[in-house]
Amino acid sequence: MRCIRILFVCLGNTCRSPMAETFMKSYCRELGLSWQIDSAALRSWNLGRCPDERCLKIFEENHLSTEHYTRMLNWKDFQNFDYIICMDESNVNELKAMSQMVGETCKAQIQHLALYLFRKDERTIEDPFCTFGLNGFRRTFDQISCCCRRLLLVIYYSEHHGYRLIWNNIWKYLSLPIPTSLNRMPETKSTAL
Repeated sequence: MRCIRILFVCLGNTCRSPMAETFMKSYCRELGLSWQIDSAALRSWNLGRCPDERCLKIFEENHLSTEHYTRMLNWKDFQNFDYIICMDESNVNELKAMSQMVGETCKAQIQHLALYLFRKDERTIEDPFCTFGLNGFRRTFDQISCCCRRLLLVIYYSEHHGYRLIWNNIWKYLSLPIPTSLNRMPETKSTAL
């Protein structure tokens, strides 16, 4: 299988997208996949900073670590990554507009991570930045870890079986059995609220 390149994007790149990047890197490593995973911001507020301190505490709770420093999304990302995965609807709209400006050289598929949430009434990956304490971050981590597992399976099937990812039929792919090479799921300590 070729090296898949995934970029996770959120507004500030200090909470949600670094969580997704860190979890997905760990999950790929555990499954023996050498995919390239990164994350970036749509805004420059936090450039060069580590993820939010509360985010780092959630990583610690789940035996994860990161060396990520916030960076801005750039035009080359649309040409270099296979998938650009964002956290909420406003991110989707902004990224789609940007991809149109990139034009035919855009190879990335723009997708919304929340499509993989278990509950149909959840339509976004919650932004925990303005919450107090760690509970909001735990809830977001639980959402992200669940969605990243499902995303990996969809991409794996898409690549392995030659399917093009079609979002209207996403549940068709999610209902496929887990391949034996991907049947191990890492446990997380975090609990939902």
